[in-house]
Amino acid sequence: MNAPAQPLLDTALVERHRALGGRLVDFAGWQMPVQYSGILEEHRAVRQRVGLFDLSHMGEVWVSGAGAGQGLSAALVTDPPRLAVGRAHYSMICAPDGGIIDDLIVYRVADERFMVVPNASNREVVVDELRERLTGHDAALDDASLRTSLVAVQGPRSMELLAPLTDIDLAALRYYAIAEGHVGDLPALVARTGYTGEDGFELFLDWSDAVPIWDRLLDAGRQFEILPCGLGARDTLRLEAGMPLYGNELGRDSNPFDAGLGRVVKLDKAADFVGREALAEVAARGPLKQLVGLTMDGRGIARHGNAVYATDGGVEMGVVTSGAPSPTLGVPIAMAYVPPADTALGTMVEVGIRATRTRAEIVALPFYKRAAS
Repeated sequence: MNAPAQPLLDTALVERHRALGGRLVDFAGWQMPVQYSGILEEHRAVRQRVGLFDLSHMGEVWVSGAGAGQGLSAALVTDPPRLAVGRAHYSMICAPDGGIIDDLIVYRVADERFMVVPNASNREVVVDELRERLTGHDAALDDASLRTSLVAVQGPRSMELLAPLTDIDLAALRYYAIAEGHVGDLPALVARTGYTGEDGFELFLDWSDAVPIWDRLLDAGRQFEILPCGLGARDTLRLEAGMPLYGNELGRDSNPFDAGLGRVVKLDKAADFVGREALAEVAARGPLKQLVGLTMDGRGIARHGNAVYATDGGVEMGVVTSGAPSPTLGVPIAMAYVPPADTALGTMVEVGIRATRTRAEIVALPFYKRAAS
């Protein structure tokens, strides 16, 4: 007999999503809004003004103690002890063969206190792996995911919206930095991070504080034409920004060098870490596949799993990892893995879409990059 399906988890904001007309779907075991007014409208709100996201399905795992930094250095491909207090970096936790278990953000909130943010779908396996890898280090692990809410304000007017509502100096908060303070009169950790390619902030809150802060942000954001945004717009935004998604660009069958993210792997750090030997071999010989951008000819939309073919002979050479129409560029775009020898910009390929093949051009990533402020 099949095991009974587990009930979906709700964020603290689920009733707000329903009241706003959000279309709720199952995402990584959570009931999450995929869209409200529409993906295109929400996407453009973030690119042009400001959007508000509920990201409370993400994990928040605290690692604390005198050995927390060294323990994380032994567990992850990056070197968290190098982080200054109040700073963050992008990281990964890998298997012994170098395959990616998850990609993460690591925040150093105090000398001996770090917050690791894994993807919702991988939270439990990341917690288990960290607990095992921290053995022997003077470090305690606390999975606070189910008592933490995460709300994101993203877009070029996000600072204008948030600054009057917080006692944190947002102008002094650099990209990939975090500070402790208040939003309204409620405690919050505010990070200048996001997954949209725009400037913005992520607010880590006590679970029940999400509702009053969400309401306050929506009310204050009316003057900026704020929109609540779902996971659909978040996906098209991150695709335009060339940001990888676990389960698409990243997974156990890929390593950081495949995805063009070898820079995050710190082979020179003192601490040995799981996957180091395998990743050192990849660094020396080069990856066997490489992530590239594609712009499609015509209206054909490439989707995850579509095959990529060479134009001279039609031999299958790769696979699409993500694809969608680009609201900003006005053309369908995609990311795909192809052999390193076939990654030259301007190379023409074909993508199998249903029973047809659509021509596409290999282009540089990211597709979109915001203007420097």
